[in-house]
Amino acid sequence: MRMSRHPAYFRFWHYLGHYALKLAALLVLAFLMLPILIVVPLSFNAEPYFTFSAGMLALDPDAYSLRWYGEIFSDPKWVLSIKNSFIIGIAAAAIATTLGTLAAIGLASDTMPYKRLIMALLLSPMIVPLIIVAAGMFFFYTRFNLVASYPGLIIAHAALGVPFVIVTVTATLSGFDRTLLHAGISLGASPFKAFRDIVIPLIRPGVISGALFAFVTSFDEVVLVLFLAGPEQRTIPRQMFSGLREQINPTILAVATLLITLSIALLVTLELLRRRSETLRGISS
Repeated sequence: MRMSRHPAYFRFWHYLGHYALKLAALLVLAFLMLPILIVVPLSFNAEPYFTFSAGMLALDPDAYSLRWYGEIFSDPKWVLSIKNSFIIGIAAAAIATTLGTLAAIGLASDTMPYKRLIMALLLSPMIVPLIIVAAGMFFFYTRFNLVASYPGLIIAHAALGVPFVIVTVTATLSGFDRTLLHAGISLGASPFKAFRDIVIPLIRPGVISGALFAFVTSFDEVVLVLFLAGPEQRTIPRQMFSGLREQINPTILAVATLLITLSIALLVTLELLRRRSETLRGISS
């Protein structure tokens, strides 16, 4: 016998509120996603326009083309920006993951003094407006000749990514049983070996999630790049910003479509990691 999906006490107003809430959620989702998804078909426009042509609306195959995707890899500026985005993003994510994980483990300790104050300071890059952070970094980095350099941009992006790693790893550590670590040490393992073989495998999903968030933050950042990058450190967001000001063509839409695809892949990965983390922590979905 099939069980009802709703409680037995549900009446007309309960059903009305239930489905009204679902409808509202779908409308909000559509409001957020439609402006983004409209970019995808426009990126296949055979004409150099940002609007649907008559042929596209008539579904004429000749009105669609991969022309603008080919332009991405034939333009040295786009090739350089893609290369820079991945190099800077991966390096910044590696630094942010290492520092953020260590900070989260320290903040999870019961003996950590001034825990709330330190946490607030570490999460401040998420709260302070980016224009203020960028201006401060510009004047600070100028003293050390880090402006218009790869190390300066990587360090700046890593600083923005650290709070995301701290949040995700701290959430993972909230369900961690510390008696496992003490048991490993009591059985003769060194603190480092116990940490490596017991703690790291259990918090790995949170660490990887934090690394992905740090990478996306760096990959999508444009304000810091405008302040700190030189011509050789041009990234994808910086190139898109320049393209909108200098020469508008659907190559920008093609790049945006590729970024949407990358974002979807990362979101799917994060969801799989979240489920794995819940499984390791014994939480049933």
